[in-house]
Amino acid sequence: MAVLLATLAAWHLASASGWVSPFLLPSPRTVFETLIDLSVSGVLARHVLVSLRRVVSGYLLAIALAVPVALLFSLSRPLRSMVEPLLEFLRQIPPLAMMPLLILWLGIGEAQKVGIIVLSCFFPIFLGVRGGIAAVDRKLIDVGTVYGFSRTEIMLRIVLPSALPSIVVGLRIGLGYSWRALVGAELIASSAGLGYMIVDAENLARTDIVLAGILVIGLLGLVSDHLLRALIRRKVRWLAEDLEMARA
Repeated sequence: MAVLLATLAAWHLASASGWVSPFLLPSPRTVFETLIDLSVSGVLARHVLVSLRRVVSGYLLAIALAVPVALLFSLSRPLRSMVEPLLEFLRQIPPLAMMPLLILWLGIGEAQKVGIIVLSCFFPIFLGVRGGIAAVDRKLIDVGTVYGFSRTEIMLRIVLPSALPSIVVGLRIGLGYSWRALVGAELIASSAGLGYMIVDAENLARTDIVLAGILVIGLLGLVSDHLLRALIRRKVRWLAEDLEMARA
């Protein structure tokens, strides 16, 4: 909190003292008043809802793709040997570089925008799951084998709970990347969304709206990360209890 207050004070001082032109860096009060105006008019809510829908859709779709692929890689060495070079190649390509192809393949509607978000958060989630599974203590798996657990039971009751810390890190990084990709996803052929609002304000030289949009994206990212951590803590407690019951 102290760092946040110090940042706001430095921002206000830089703007009020004339060190930076108010056109380039409006004061915190100006940005706050702009946020109020956008909220009262309903413009901000409309853009937030559109962006939230895109982020949630892209993030959930990335999870639905990344987790099964990571599990298959962990279970099948031949599949890993065949597909891993291609995935490693794709991982090096910035998602925004794929935008022209996504426009050709998916059009300029919602699918293209969600596709950019999926590409942005797929690999952090995929690597988190894979890394977590690879780091599981082999002795735990041997204990499960001694107790007669099937391969599926070992995966569900031992491997995944043990890999949860790395999986959680991957999920959190992926969620952050989804918000980072939002502006790029809404650059082309968008009529709504926070990214569109920021780009449109930049074209109109409305720096106050640009900063307001950036602050809203940051706030939404913080809130979504907090909700994700709260959900995971609740589910981890359930998984721990289930694991104790299975061992008993």
